[in-house]
Amino acid sequence: MSRAAIIIPARWGSTRFPGKPLHVLAGKPLIQHVWERCVAVRGADQVIVATDDTRILEAAFSFGAEVALTSAKHPSGTDRIAEVAKKLRSTGILLNAQGDEPFLDPKLAERLIGVLKSDPTAGMATAACPLDPGDLDNPNAVKVVCNLEGCALYFSRSPIPFDRGGGPLPPRLRHLGIYAYRRSFLLDFVKQKPSPLEKLEKLEQLRALEHGAKIRVLTAKNSGPGIDTPEDAIAAEKILRSPRLSPHSVASSGKFKMPATPEK
Repeated sequence: MSRAAIIIPARWGSTRFPGKPLHVLAGKPLIQHVWERCVAVRGADQVIVATDDTRILEAAFSFGAEVALTSAKHPSGTDRIAEVAKKLRSTGILLNAQGDEPFLDPKLAERLIGVLKSDPTAGMATAACPLDPGDLDNPNAVKVVCNLEGCALYFSRSPIPFDRGGGPLPPRLRHLGIYAYRRSFLLDFVKQKPSPLEKLEKLEQLRALEHGAKIRVLTAKNSGPGIDTPEDAIAAEKILRSPRLSPHSVASSGKFKMPATPEK
């Protein structure tokens, strides 16, 4: 099955920013900015907003989105998209586009979908960008190290790899919270209990590695700014309203941090 769908998990009860998906930025709710980025992705046959809240559902309907009303009991965005994926029997690839990423790069999403279409041995793909040296000891900046084929060896909140002076240090990478899954892999993944390393680091993707999964990691130039707090939203508003500012210039300043877990 070569069909691909993008699912945008969006919930009302964010601990740091309640009602975040409907926060208005430059005249549009945040979730609409994300949806517009997703419908620009070539190779995606369907874009669905997955939510547990009728307020988000009604807003998404108003700007023309396809919406799936999901359970309010899901512990993560991954579980939310899996509920939708169960009904998409003719779809082979699901991309999890977080609902607080108004500057999501459509080309990166296209690459993630493409790598799963071209590599039948990978059940999952994600992305990383160069790590800002100032974030080396920041536990909210998740690091990833890869093997020579570009597959993840480990994700951590700690500085990895450790530099003991044994040779050239490879570029340090910061994990970006965007994932593409093969449908069969995703449905199996959410049935598994949280693994020991996952519980220790609070990183869901470690469950996949502990079960021996192959995770392809694509490299992006930088991370687009996400919206974690009301302060982030204020800065994002300035970007959206000013042609002289770009998401990348603000991201490189270190003001924005990519989220480490699928749903906050």
